[in-house]
Amino acid sequence: MNQKLERMKELSALLKQASRAYYQDDAEIMSNLEYDRLYDELAALEAETGTVLAGSPTVTVGYEALDSLPKERHESPMLSLDKTKSPEDLAAFAGEHEILLSWKLDGLTVVLTYQGGALSKAVTRGNGEIGEVITNNARVFQNIPLKVPYQGDLVLRGEAIITYPEFEKINEEIADADARYKNPRNLCSGSVRQLNNEITAKRHVRFYAFALVRADGVDFANSRARQLEWLKSQGFETVEYKKVTAGQVSETVAWFAEKIQHYEVPSDGLVALYDNISYGQSLGRTAKFPRDSIAFKWQDETRETRLLEIEWSPSRTGLINPVAIFEPVEIEGSTVSRASVHNLSIMKALKLGIGDRITVYKANMIIPQIAENLTGSGNVEIPKVCPVCGGATEIRRSAKRETRRGEGAALLEGKPQTDFDKGVESGNSFADTALLEQRSDTEMEPETEFDAGTVETLYCTNPCCSAKKIKRFTLLVSRDALNIEGLSEATLEKLIGRGFIHTFADIFHLSDYRNEIVEMEGFGEKSYANLIQSIERARDTTLPRLLYGLGIPNIGVANAKLICRFFDYDLNRVCAGTAEEFAAIEGLGEVIAASVVDYFADGDNRRMLEALVAELHIEKPQAGETAQSLAGKTFVVTGSVERFANRSELKAFIEERGGKVTGSVTKKTDYLINNDTASNSTKNKKAKELGIPILSEMDFLDICGS
Repeated sequence: MNQKLERMKELSALLKQASRAYYQDDAEIMSNLEYDRLYDELAALEAETGTVLAGSPTVTVGYEALDSLPKERHESPMLSLDKTKSPEDLAAFAGEHEILLSWKLDGLTVVLTYQGGALSKAVTRGNGEIGEVITNNARVFQNIPLKVPYQGDLVLRGEAIITYPEFEKINEEIADADARYKNPRNLCSGSVRQLNNEITAKRHVRFYAFALVRADGVDFANSRARQLEWLKSQGFETVEYKKVTAGQVSETVAWFAEKIQHYEVPSDGLVALYDNISYGQSLGRTAKFPRDSIAFKWQDETRETRLLEIEWSPSRTGLINPVAIFEPVEIEGSTVSRASVHNLSIMKALKLGIGDRITVYKANMIIPQIAENLTGSGNVEIPKVCPVCGGATEIRRSAKRETRRGEGAALLEGKPQTDFDKGVESGNSFADTALLEQRSDTEMEPETEFDAGTVETLYCTNPCCSAKKIKRFTLLVSRDALNIEGLSEATLEKLIGRGFIHTFADIFHLSDYRNEIVEMEGFGEKSYANLIQSIERARDTTLPRLLYGLGIPNIGVANAKLICRFFDYDLNRVCAGTAEEFAAIEGLGEVIAASVVDYFADGDNRRMLEALVAELHIEKPQAGETAQSLAGKTFVVTGSVERFANRSELKAFIEERGGKVTGSVTKKTDYLINNDTASNSTKNKKAKELGIPILSEMDFLDICGS
């Protein structure tokens, strides 16, 4: 009995830690598969012993909301759902009744309140009883109606999500692959809980209603389906659903399983709900679960395979991530042979060893993950030297809250985040920020014990590591920096490996190696000529592009522009700036300020920058009235452009003149630029509703005097 109670305590601690990371810190320290397995084990032990410990995850819901946003108690508690992975259980749940089967969306649950037809409040799920008020952010969601026909008090629940295409687009804008977001849920959660709703607007968050809480005076004929259809009539997008009987459950589950392969909205299962409202309500609830609904989690298709090696993958910051390489297996219709292990903590917890039999699956049918290690030999040796440069490595232990600079850090500090800027890297975005402890019933090995709430990562200590160089040079020549076509990461690797490039300035002297480059694989006279032309074009650049390309921690495209504008586009002033000056720039704060000051305080960085600047002609915006003619004005740009090469060029034109460009039309918008001024697009409609002028490019240029 004592052993079982001890195991219950251990499981409770592990699950609460995972829940805390998931709900509060937007991190995932264990897979859904592993969480479900541990949860089921705990529930079984509680049933067997008849004991439920205080604070057990089986009787609590979610996690406490952060203090960074105002809190508010929900009108009615938001309970978790009981779950199953069996279609037969769903059929049994239906019994003689019709049920609605709908997507279980993987985002952030939000409760909306409308009064007098207008959106008055939006609150996150929080811990199920108390959530965070995010009304300003909800107002800039892509598809939430600000006004609805119904004039009574309306309360509904839904899921805020970011689609896979939008998620991929945002990640593509982050040059450093190691700093990209791990999944849409993490990105969405941070975006919804921003302190600055301008950032939320840029993330294109969408909302799908899945439950009506209150709408007095409306007859729904005792049907949940009628409620959802009524919400559609009010202008809401609702979660996709199908009304089925017990006999139709299996084929409907199969239909959803087929569709999820190409579904753009993140989902981690289905929800079954009785259509008959009064019947469902008559069933009541348990301490944690309502009895009128149940969640269906996908039965993960796992395959057993053999671990062949651990590949150690360095980044430009020196972080070295372990990647599991295993014998290829087919899962969910595609062949997989590798999966990220994210950090040393997870690798040790899995006790990975070369030759071990492991099971792998695709999280949400998409991302390859290791489910379990059947052997647990733990014989993987952590490299003492970098696999690229041979420099010494070191293991770093960081606190759980020492996460990537993004929404999580911004919330903790009470600072708005103005860009997809990178900070302390600990794997992949919010992931890997808490300790994953032992995942089996056996005792932990001594070498895997470290302070709770920390994560172990491996770093290369050699400042001249070629892997770091390759990543740094890749950023410098990227589209938003010097924009040198023909210098892919693979090409840079070859050029650096041959000793042609040591510093940033060396890029502009590649013509010294003409004969060698022409003979390189994949090159020739034409490729060489195109590369040199692109390099020569890159000599003419701007200070924001240069500053971004340096790869200073936390400095993305937008922050680079803010800094340059603050220091009047004077590089010498930027280099000599103090932490106090940088912290005073709106949207930066003390953490980013320290990163910039530390970068320019490094002698090697300054020398490399000085040599690079000698190769460039840095254009400075003209001072005076014309340069700042759009100061204080906010624009939204939509549709195709004719007078500019693309919308990015138009955006740069506005920002150079002191204006601001946002992604959504709000009361703060001064002008909407759309060459199709008469269209019935969403942005045009909203602009007309708010009385905001809609300008063609010609109208806009007239305003600018250009």
